[in-house]
Amino acid sequence: MTTASAVGETLTVLAQEIRITPTEPPGAPQLLNLVNYLSWIVMLAGIASLIYAGGKFGWERFHGGAVESPKIILGALVGGIIATGAGGIMNAVVTGGA
Repeated sequence: MTTASAVGETLTVLAQEIRITPTEPPGAPQLLNLVNYLSWIVMLAGIASLIYAGGKFGWERFHGGAVESPKIILGALVGGIIATGAGGIMNAVVTGGA
């Protein structure tokens, strides 16, 4: 129900308050569990790529081959930064920005 009254140049609108009570959708705990597993997989992949790139860097330096490992290290670091940023954004979305 909405009531409007105009007195002179002042307009007052009285509106009924809408109460919203959010509820958890079905399957939400399983979805959050899956997201947590995927987050761990991404972190482990980033750590494994840094370890691999470090070993390859040592191998290339020891054998005098072409040095390609800094590209791998840079790619792993950029991927880690993107994954960390995405994780922070998703955490803010899931917790409601609190």
